[in-house]
Amino acid sequence: MEAVVPDIRKEFARVFGDGGRVWVIRAPGRVNLIGEHTDYNDGFVFPMAIEPEVRIVCRAREDGLIRLASTAFPNQIAEFSIEKKIERGKPAWANYTRGVAAEFLAAGIPLVGMDAMFINTLPVGGGLSSSAAIEVGTARALLALNGRDMDERRLALLCQRAEQNYANVPCGIMDQSIVASGRKDQAMLLDCRDLSRTFVTIDANELRVVIVNSMVRHELSGSEYGDRRRQCEQGVAQFAKSDPKVRALRDVTLDQLHAAKGALLDVVFRRCRHIITENARTQEAAEKLAQRHYEQVGELMVQSHNSLRDDYEVSCAELDFLAAEAAGVKGVYGARMTGGGFGGCIVALAQPRAVDRLSEHLNQVYPAKFEKKPGIYVTTATQGASVVA
Repeated sequence: MEAVVPDIRKEFARVFGDGGRVWVIRAPGRVNLIGEHTDYNDGFVFPMAIEPEVRIVCRAREDGLIRLASTAFPNQIAEFSIEKKIERGKPAWANYTRGVAAEFLAAGIPLVGMDAMFINTLPVGGGLSSSAAIEVGTARALLALNGRDMDERRLALLCQRAEQNYANVPCGIMDQSIVASGRKDQAMLLDCRDLSRTFVTIDANELRVVIVNSMVRHELSGSEYGDRRRQCEQGVAQFAKSDPKVRALRDVTLDQLHAAKGALLDVVFRRCRHIITENARTQEAAEKLAQRHYEQVGELMVQSHNSLRDDYEVSCAELDFLAAEAAGVKGVYGARMTGGGFGGCIVALAQPRAVDRLSEHLNQVYPAKFEKKPGIYVTTATQGASVVA
């Protein structure tokens, strides 16, 4: 991937001109193997950083201006000043960077101006966290230009606040955490309450992670995402009446849920059931992967998809079709939707020798059913965001 650096430097110079010390930052996307919508419920998630990425070519400015360009949105230049109050604005894609700069300043972290070019190999709206890659990459760029570093956990929290306050997405901490802290050849079991992490090896000789983009674009800022959060909060409020120690659905057992069924709206009951069972599945999947019990990991992934489809209702016909078709291919251990839902991607865990068979099958059956070609990415776990040049 390093061979791309000269080309993106050339593109940066075309837009912003030559001269000065130019930095290149790489920020990976992420895929979540299992543990969906549990992050904002203080639960467990199991993501890994992936090879598709955002690269940022940047250079310091002395006038306090931050100017942004992106190959995903050609012929658009966004501009704002760090010497004035930073507000949300147009183009919308620049709000992720505006938010990071604003949160850094609010935290007392000094900044300089910046010219920055974003080069994206992540599908926008594909559920692979292009937003967190932009945020964490921006943070690494701003730190590099100031000769500073930052603890990965603090960096992730600042970037999470940027997305919440400037992109209006009430996201949990998973995406920013894995983009900031990913490790090569390892997935990360993250406790979203205390941010403790356990890394589990993914043996590339035995496994491939295949991501399949349904090409149905999702928008996390839509009302459906906020509705799910509110429904979870309604459940927490009910459980806290009888047990004040309950702060999130992470604190509720399945027995408690069934005991309270009569006091909960059916839709709230089902939302809670997904979160409680998904937390258990996620912890078990990390344990089984560490033990190389791949069939059991695959079964848990299928259970996760079914729960997201039926109890949390964030799937769609395209994702259901892809997950079922992928799981039925010989050599594929399991598949599920990944990301916020309502479109985006599925993730499948497969034997290396099954990858071609899986790709060929989905490239045949998906267009026949939905008249669109899926985007297929075969990846391994990669390092988190860092300066590469």
